[in-house]
Amino acid sequence: MSGNITESPSPNELAQMIDVLEATGNFRVLRKFEARARYSGPAPDTVLRRGLVVDVETTGLDTASDRIIELGLVPFEFDGAGRVYAVDTKREWFEDPGIPIPPEASLITGITDDMVRGQRIDDAAVQEEIARAHLVIAHNASFDRRILERRFPDFATKHWGCSLNDVPWASFGCRGAKLDYLLFQLCDEFHTGHRAGDDCLATLHVLAVPRDGEATPLTRLLERARRTTVRLSAIGSPIESKELLRARGYKWFPGSPTRQKTWFKDVYEEDVEAEQQWLRDHAYGGLANPPWRLEKFTAKERYSERAP
Repeated sequence: MSGNITESPSPNELAQMIDVLEATGNFRVLRKFEARARYSGPAPDTVLRRGLVVDVETTGLDTASDRIIELGLVPFEFDGAGRVYAVDTKREWFEDPGIPIPPEASLITGITDDMVRGQRIDDAAVQEEIARAHLVIAHNASFDRRILERRFPDFATKHWGCSLNDVPWASFGCRGAKLDYLLFQLCDEFHTGHRAGDDCLATLHVLAVPRDGEATPLTRLLERARRTTVRLSAIGSPIESKELLRARGYKWFPGSPTRQKTWFKDVYEEDVEAEQQWLRDHAYGGLANPPWRLEKFTAKERYSERAP
C-alpha cells in the first residue's frame, strides 16, 4: 500500500485555515486550553494579593460524610481590581478514602481504587497554602468549602468566593456556568484535563480573561465577595404564600437538626428594608411583627456550614 505523506501545517498555515473557516460564518474553531504562567505584569506600585483556586473530587455528594479522593490547588497573584498576574504551579494529590470508591463516583471522576490506594494529601503543603491565601475560590464553593473545612479546619478562617455563583455570567453572554461551557463561550478553547489541578487552572483562566473592556469575571467575583449579604428567612409564612415566595426568588430549606424548615432569600444590606416590606404585605398578610429571621454573612461565612 502506498500513499502521499504530507507535512503537518505550519502555525501560519493553520492560522490561515482558521481564518478561512471562521470567515464563512459556518464554523467556530476552538483551541486547546493551555495553562498560563502569567496573565500580565503588575506596575511597580501594585498591591498584590494571593488567591487560591481549589477543586476536590469525592466519594459522593454528601458534604457531611463523603470523603476526598483528590485535591487540586492553584495559587495565583491578583490585585484589588481583579487583574491576575503570576500563576504558581498546580498542586494535586490523590487520597485513599479508606473505603471502596462507589462505581458512580468513579464514573464521574475517572478515579479508581487503584489510583488512590495508599495515597495521602500533603497536609503540610496544604496548610502552607491556606496560611498564605487572602481569598479561596472554587467553582461550586458551597460543596468544596464544606468538604475542605472538615478535612482542613483552617479553611474556615479564609474569605471564599464562588466562580459558579458569584459571577453574573449572563452579563458576559453565557447562558450557563459549567466550566467547559465557559471555556468554549468566552475563550474559544476546549478543556481536556480530567484532574483537579487542571480544573483549577481552567477556572482561573475564565476568571482572568478581561471582559467588558478592562473588567474580568474576577472583578465581578471580588465585588460580590466584599459585600455583606443578609439572609431573610420567612419563618412561619403561610403555606398559601409558597408560590409567591418562589416567584420572588426565595429558596426552600427543608430543615436540619439545628435549624427549622423555611423559605429564605439572600439580599444585600441596602435591600433588606424593602424586602421586609414585601414580605409583610405579600407573605404575612400585613402582620405587624412577622417572625422572620435575619442573619448577616460575609465571605468568611458564605458557602460554609455556618451559612446553610
